[in-house]
Amino acid sequence: MTDHADESHPTRADATASKPRRRLLTLLRRSETPLDVYDLATATGLHITTVRFHLDVLARAGLITVQTLPRTTPGRPRTVYMIRVEEPTVDAYHPLAAVLAANLGRTPGTRRRRAEKAGRDWAATLVPVPDEPLDHGDSAAEVTAIFARMGFDPELHPPAEDTGARDIRLRGCPYRDLAQSHPEVICAIHLGLLQGTLAQLDGPPTTAQLLPFVKPRLCVVRLTPNPPAPPGYPRAFGTQPTTQPPGTPPGG
Repeated sequence: MTDHADESHPTRADATASKPRRRLLTLLRRSETPLDVYDLATATGLHITTVRFHLDVLARAGLITVQTLPRTTPGRPRTVYMIRVEEPTVDAYHPLAAVLAANLGRTPGTRRRRAEKAGRDWAATLVPVPDEPLDHGDSAAEVTAIFARMGFDPELHPPAEDTGARDIRLRGCPYRDLAQSHPEVICAIHLGLLQGTLAQLDGPPTTAQLLPFVKPRLCVVRLTPNPPAPPGYPRAFGTQPTTQPPGTPPGG
């Protein structure tokens, strides 16, 4: 028996085993618009034929979608690629998650508080206490690493010149569908995870914000250093975490 069927229908694991294909997925996930093979070849430095081969594998594995756009000038139609939005694994657990979310409490406020606590408890099992004190940059890098391991495709931005705040853009939330229907649970769990991570790291006092759905496929974590306390005041412990309603722009 041959493996031709497997070659024509690669699994998601097989498709993502290649480093160039993972790079293509990252580029497509972070792009606001569909990209064509020339865009991707320029961004990766790969030959156009090589890019086409990898895109074909990703498309057959169901990880990206392919669309042909009509041209307004003479020439062949333009073929573009985009990340597939559907999350089959999450969808399969959606009914169970919905039941669990609904039973965390009778009101959204109760569900939110309990979900945040669950996220903080979760962080305690994921984040080791560092051997040495961390500065703001180290803490932001550690938070980014945690979200990367969970599949959020985080992108850490440089600190703002005026406030020193650092944004972590989350473009690949594996729970996006559930978060849209149960933000008081899913987003609150992630906020609790953020709170717990910063508490475990015990870095400098920081105001932590989670800004969900600033765009349909983008959430933002914002970490802002707290001003130094006046002389004689005790050091504030932990963080001041907040969330904002879905659709609130960063800084709004």
